[in-house]
Amino acid sequence: MLAIERRNEILEKLQTDRRVVVSELSQLYDVSEETIRRDLEKLVNDGYAIKSYGGAVINENVNIELPFNIRKNRNIVGKQHIADLVSRVVKDGDSIMLDASSTAVYIAKALLEKGKKNLTVITNSIEIIIELFDAQDWTILSTGGASREGSFALVGPQTDKMIRSYHVDKAIISCKGIDVDAGITDSDELHANNKATMLAAATEKILAVDSSKFDKTAFTNIAPLDDLTMVITDEKPEEKWFRTFQESGIKCIYSE
Repeated sequence: MLAIERRNEILEKLQTDRRVVVSELSQLYDVSEETIRRDLEKLVNDGYAIKSYGGAVINENVNIELPFNIRKNRNIVGKQHIADLVSRVVKDGDSIMLDASSTAVYIAKALLEKGKKNLTVITNSIEIIIELFDAQDWTILSTGGASREGSFALVGPQTDKMIRSYHVDKAIISCKGIDVDAGITDSDELHANNKATMLAAATEKILAVDSSKFDKTAFTNIAPLDDLTMVITDEKPEEKWFRTFQESGIKCIYSE
């Protein structure tokens, strides 16, 4: 196993168990404890972990941008529930924009599995473009832009320029945090800008976000809450959120 593969597995284990122990990892991977310490040092330097006695714990900072392959495997059931709900909202013949979030990949898969017909999908996600490469009677448009290492995304001014040249029925984005006062936020400015541009290009502006993102605020703004027309999530939000959504004219759909 390559060192980077081992570190990615350790990072996945950190996401699941919240902490790891050097001696246990040494036995699991059949390498020296010194090798594991170097792996953990790399994860600490990258901001994914925090040193603890005998090992490391997960860094809970909402502004840490995890590698796409790690994010895609977090809260899979919740993302599948969200994707199923989104598939009920998207109609045959719709033109939609999907961002480069891991949630959007599950949405793209669900739309394909549900047999939606004659969709036009505009996305800056390389993963979604690959996923939908053979979709029959669909039109798949890439935004273009600069590739972002580890995120399978195309971002930047060129991405915004392409997005602004279209008007679509629905923009479906995700975020790192949703807060009553701060609105919708993300950890990366380029991603946030592209998501804001998608919302501006759509008639229906949909936030597809799992319940862990509520009452969180990340580094940079995407849009205020009242820019949205709909929020789709995997669990029933707290009552205060229903009041906020009602005041802002936002429809909320959640998994029962």
